[in-house]
Parts: sequence; structure tokens; C-alpha cells
Amino acid sequence: MDWIISDELGLTVGHLVGWGAAGAMIIGGIAPYIPQYRQIQKTQDAEGFSLYVCLTLLIANTLRILFWFGKRYEIPLLLQSIVMNVTMFIMIHLCVNVRKKNQIIRARERIFTAQPDETARWLGQQSGVTGGEKPRRFYDMDRKYFWAWTDFQSYVDCMLVFSVLGAAITYLLIEVSPFVEFIGFLAVFTEAMLGAPQIFKNHQNKSTEGMSVSMVIMWTCGDIFKTAYYVIREAPTQFWVCGSLQVTLDVVILLQVWWYRHNTAAARRLRRGD
Repeated sequence: MDWIISDELGLTVGHLVGWGAAGAMIIGGIAPYIPQYRQIQKTQDAEGFSLYVCLTLLIANTLRILFWFGKRYEIPLLLQSIVMNVTMFIMIHLCVNVRKKNQIIRARERIFTAQPDETARWLGQQSGVTGGEKPRRFYDMDRKYFWAWTDFQSYVDCMLVFSVLGAAITYLLIEVSPFVEFIGFLAVFTEAMLGAPQIFKNHQNKSTEGMSVSMVIMWTCGDIFKTAYYVIREAPTQFWVCGSLQVTLDVVILLQVWWYRHNTAAARRLRRGD
């Protein structure tokens, strides 16, 4: 009787641990962005946080969702991707609003979809659009302003276009195994490069001012846990290989925190007016 109870208890504990790990995978990924969100909200300064971090995660998780339709991995990993995409849009919304508030001189609107300009007006006249009629409008796809638009809707529109195109291609090639495997690799590799935009931003600024160190520490802990989870749960090879790369980039950012510590302290004093 004792061994039966022991077996049943072990099974229950195993289930609880599994559910706990799955729950941590689903919502644990958003935890690092809470201190960064609060810091931006408190200082009303979003310059230290790279929006390309959001772009990287949105692309990675959208590709991972598409990968699920070709190779059914665990549901918690699918839910994690959905939750992460929502979180990234919340971060973008905050950053766009803060940057708008901090504009001393109102700059030209930059949007993803339709942007009226002199060329559009000229072409509108050539096509017979006159008077009160609106001229033709064109996509504002200047590389200089890509992912640096001035309204939140542009970021949503961009990801909608990417998602629809990705879904259409995946639907057509869903039976092609090499393509499905490539989508999976591209998804986790893109996520693995998450730290790269922040590393570049820190290198440009020669400082980590405006970046939440707590966020990076939580990134590192989360990525170590995530990589271990992939190995233990025997997730596709792409997951744990790229997870290891992601941990490496996290460590590089932490080294930047130490390397630029004097510049960061000086930038912080300047911002406070000390």
C-alpha cells in the first residue's frame, strides 16, 4: 500500500512541477519587460530601450506560431508566443507615446501605411485628382524610418502584413518538410538574436543609461531556464541550440553594463541635472 501511495504522490508532484514549468514558460517571458516598462513610464524617456528588441520578438514569435502548424510542439510554447506578441505591442505603445510627448518641435509624421507627400500630390494632379479630392497616398517605406514610425497603428499594420504573407506562404508549403524545419530554425534564431539590437544601442550610446539592468538579468535567468526546459522536454533541436546563443548575448549585455558603468553614471547625473 505504501508504495502505491508513494507512486501516486510522485505522479501528483510530477504533474504540479510540469504545470508550474509550463506556466512559467507562458508568462515568465514577459517578466523582464515589467521593470523596463516601469522605468520608461517613470522617467518618460524611451531612448535607452531599442524598439528593434520588440521587432525581433514579434518576428520570432510570429514565425514560431506558423511553425506550430507544420510541427506540433507543446501548447505552452505556442501560448508563450501569443502572450509575448501582446506584450511587445504594449511596450511599443508606451514608447511611441513617450517619444511623442518629448518632441519639442513637431516633426513630420512617419507612418507605415499611407503617407501624403509632394510626390503624391504631383502624381495625384497628373491622374486628374484636383480640388478638394485627396491625392493618391503611398507607403512610407524609407529604410531610414523603418520601425521608427510616429504612430502605434503603423507597427500593428506592419506586423499584420508580415503575418498574412507568412501565413499564405506557410499554407502553400506546409507539406514541404525542409521549409517547415527552416521556419522553426528561423523563429528561434531570430529570438536568439534578441539581445543584438540592445547591444548595438548600448554601443552607439557608449552607455546603458535608459536600459533596465533588471530586465537583462531576468532575460539571462529566463533564457537559462528556457534552454534547460527545451532540453528536458526534448523540444526540436532548433529551440535549445538557439537558446544557448541567446544566453551568450545576454552575458555580452551584462558585460556592457560593467564596461560602460562610468559613462552610464555620468549620463544619469546629466539627466537628473546634478
